[in-house]
Amino acid sequence: MDLYLPIAEMSVNALVIILLGGGVGFLSGMFGVGGGFLTTPLLIFYGIPPAVAVASSATQITGASVSGALAYWRRGQVDLKMGGVLVAGGVIGAGIGQIIFRALQKIGQIDVAINIIYVLFLGGIGSLMLKEALGALRRARVIAAGGSAPPVRTRRHMPLVAALPGKMRFYKSGLYISPLAPLLLGALVGVLTVIMGIGGGFIMVPAMLYVLGMSASVVVGTSLFQIIFVTAATTMLHATSSRSVDIVLALLLLLGGVAGAQLGVRAAQRLAPERLRLALALIVLAVAARLLIGLTWTPASLYALYPSQ
Repeated sequence: MDLYLPIAEMSVNALVIILLGGGVGFLSGMFGVGGGFLTTPLLIFYGIPPAVAVASSATQITGASVSGALAYWRRGQVDLKMGGVLVAGGVIGAGIGQIIFRALQKIGQIDVAINIIYVLFLGGIGSLMLKEALGALRRARVIAAGGSAPPVRTRRHMPLVAALPGKMRFYKSGLYISPLAPLLLGALVGVLTVIMGIGGGFIMVPAMLYVLGMSASVVVGTSLFQIIFVTAATTMLHATSSRSVDIVLALLLLLGGVAGAQLGVRAAQRLAPERLRLALALIVLAVAARLLIGLTWTPASLYALYPSQ
């Protein structure tokens, strides 16, 4: 069944979009990360304009993150004080990101910019993930053979974080640090959320563990709490400023994503964590490679005429 997307100004097969959302939801449930960094590139591959793909992905992430955040809230695994600081930074970053987004739109370079940022970002993140996954597999093999694996990095915040002024206590996170550190981290993720249409969980979670040094028990719940508010702010900014949110597209993605996530959680219980991380790293690198090909491949038609808007 074909549906017309009013903002993207094109017709799409509703079943394909639902299956795409379901596939990303499956991966999200299996790997325990938000799917925004995969949703946007896959929508671009399908033919959705990059600006619309970014804005609509952020909308879908907002809805998908609510159930997860509520589950962690009930378990008492959300640091509201830390989450509030991260949200404040995220909203500031979203405002800055929207200014950048609109500036790129005005000069007609937003599509190219989104693709280039994704290639660089996914390429770098995917390489780090691949290195970490291969290291985890080596440690698992050593342990299976009866040897002793090298110690894994313990939780501690970076020296630069400790040097920042105006320290305060975050009891649930087990921290005594300056709120400037999570504020700046939240702002960075806010900028990326607007420009890339990601929730930022796969950046936020490692940063909260290894940069801020937060307790692992509250990291995921606090990250989801922050994602809800920052992606909601991003949606509002895109809807009122760039007017690139396609609610029909977002609802189709959300419909597939909710069902796919449940299946992904069940599948993850049958696979070793090391192999899951390796598979995710390879998927991220494959998406980055496909985007790079799209940027460098000479199109069949060098010129095209579009109707005036």
